[in-house]
Amino acid sequence: MSRALYQILEWITRFAYINVLWVLFTLAGGILFGLFPATIAMFSLVRQWLRGNSDSPVLKSFWQYYKSEFFKSNFLGLFIYVISFIFIFNIFFLYTNIGELLTWTTAPLLAGMLLFIMLLFYLFPTYVHFDLSIAQTFKNAILMMFVSPIHTVFILVSLVAFYFIVYLIPALGFVFGASFYCFITVWFSLDVFKKIAEKKTR
Repeated sequence: MSRALYQILEWITRFAYINVLWVLFTLAGGILFGLFPATIAMFSLVRQWLRGNSDSPVLKSFWQYYKSEFFKSNFLGLFIYVISFIFIFNIFFLYTNIGELLTWTTAPLLAGMLLFIMLLFYLFPTYVHFDLSIAQTFKNAILMMFVSPIHTVFILVSLVAFYFIVYLIPALGFVFGASFYCFITVWFSLDVFKKIAEKKTR
């Protein structure tokens, strides 16, 4: 019982720690250029933990991932920034001209936004799991999104449940917000990767 409690507390501490590192390294890169290297570093570490490699020093490993993936991850971030800006600009434009968003004219835009959000569920896990170009990373993430709708639903349900918990206890969002999102998406994504790999070997 005490061993199980110790392991639970250890994992809670790990995720709180990596969440703090994600914030600090994002700020260290001026937010704009620090966000994606810090995010990739966090996803890389969580992937290692879930694959059973949890012995490496957290800060040292985070810093190594941050440095090595700084330019490539920001190149990925450039595409995400552009796509996000297009969606935000169109929403602002439609809302300014129509006065409301929930109309038939905005349905395609909202559907596209939902697909883009679901794509992000698999984009970062795909990036850290495979050594691919940016274009191939997007392609594989899109493939994962469509071949694993059940996993996508589970991710959505888990994140919505966490949202309600954070709504009740806001402090949890500051302590575990990014790391919990990372854990959920990587955990389900690894299962998708495993099942696809098993199908290829048959």
